[in-house]
Order: sequence, then C-alpha cells, then structure tokens
Amino acid sequence: MRFDEGHESPDLIDRRGEGGGGGPGLGGIAPFLPLLLRSRFGWVIILAFVGYSVLKGIGVGGTHNAAQGTHAGAKPDSELVHFVAFVLDDTQSFWEHEMQARGKPYRHAKLVLFTDATQTGCGYGNAATGPFYCPEDERVYIDLGFYRELSERLGAGGDFAQAYVIAHEMGHHIQKLLGTSARVSGLRGPSEGASGSSVRLELQADCYAGVWAHSAAQRNELENGDLEEALNAAAAIGDDRLQRQATGTVSPESFTHGTSAQRGRWLHRGYDTGNMDQCDTFSANPL
Repeated sequence: MRFDEGHESPDLIDRRGEGGGGGPGLGGIAPFLPLLLRSRFGWVIILAFVGYSVLKGIGVGGTHNAAQGTHAGAKPDSELVHFVAFVLDDTQSFWEHEMQARGKPYRHAKLVLFTDATQTGCGYGNAATGPFYCPEDERVYIDLGFYRELSERLGAGGDFAQAYVIAHEMGHHIQKLLGTSARVSGLRGPSEGASGSSVRLELQADCYAGVWAHSAAQRNELENGDLEEALNAAAAIGDDRLQRQATGTVSPESFTHGTSAQRGRWLHRGYDTGNMDQCDTFSANPL
C-alpha cells in the first residue's frame, strides 16, 4: 500500500510499554478483572481470575498522544506506527465523507496502541484477545505484537493485511454510530452460531473494510497484491480455520465471526461494490 510516512493522525494514542494500572492485588493488579476475551476482531466482557503470569510485564503509567510527537523515535516499530497512523486517518477521512453524504453525523474514533494489557471503557483489555473495538469509549485497541502473530503464525503477512485489521475495527465504529451494534445487542435469539447475530455483525464489519479498500483503490493507494493480502488475512482468522488449528475439529454452533470463506466473500463484496448498502448481512440468506 502506498502511504505517506510523515502523515500522522491526531487520533492515535501510544500507550506501548506504559500499562494501564489496576486495583488492589498482586503488583497493583486486581485478582478479578473484567477482560475482553473474544478473538479475533471482537469483544465480550467476562469476570475472570488473572494471575501474574498473564499480566506479567505490565507497567504503570498514563497515555501518550503520538500526534504530539513526544518520545519520537524512542520506541520500536516506528515505521509500523506511522503506517497505522496513516491507515487510521485514511479510514476516518473516508467514513467522515461517506457519513456526511448520507446526512449522518460522524465522530472520530481513537486508536490506542498498547503492550500486553490496558484499561478501556469496556474493562481491562488484554493482548491475547487480538485487536478490538470498545463502543463505550469509541476506541480501537491494538497490540502491535498481533501483526507478528498474523504474519508468522497465521501466514497472513503484508501491509494491507495490517490495514484490513484497522479497517475492520473501524467498521465496528460505523456500526456504533449507525446504531447497528445497539440494535444487535437488543435482539432476541442466539448471538453465537453459524448464522447468529455476532457472525452477521462481524461479516458486516468485513464488508465495510472492503468498501474503504475500494475507495483506497480508486485513490491509487493500492498496489498489486494488496487485496490478496487482505483476503488472506480474512481467511486466516475465520472461525473454522482457527478452530481446526486449535482442536482439529470445527464447531459451527460456537462461531462468532464467520468462516474463512464468509469473511473473504463479504470483504470482497465491499471491495467490488464500494457501497455500504451492499453490506446488509442481517437480511442475507445464506451468508
């Protein structure tokens, strides 16, 4: 993907190496904490016991706004941080224009880079969940170590695979602004399962990521192979593939994000049409 390395987003917050603090307990961390434990690219809050081995290495400190330029060059992965900032700003600019064209207000999301774990408006976020969006504070949270896992363990490398991760989470922000997330949370019936509301919500976020990618292609930001990188990443984190890798079996009744084929299909649909109206996963049958 073509990007301007000097392009910084004012909505990027860099907490890497700073930790998120905590309540009473071992090392300042409460033994019982709400954790965000739905992966990949989603979230759910549970109350869990947290041992030192899980939260080892968390520091104590506040936040740092990367756009202010403080600590420039003092942290690793500077080029990757520049890229994340560029993609964040690019997606926000696109969705701001798209929402305004539809007569809908747009509020900028923030993106928080963190290491291991951090405080969020949805509870205590842990890197083990993968990237996630918190609708309570309208922030995307990413531990950059996920990108290494995506490339090295899941075989989905490339800068546009990384961009897809951000674009998917920004899709959840659009769902929050449009009221889709609230409507889904109020629905009766099973949320999990191959055709559950959770899967439909995640596939719509994939489709929205594709709509943004279509715009990026129209603006000559994409290079040869970029779309394939994103599709490969979507396939790598399908419920069926992750379950098969972890247990050797697939359990559709526990799906939360959709199969590899479904994720790739909805991402491609958004890319092909460039129209968010084509992302109605809630009336689609089959998915």
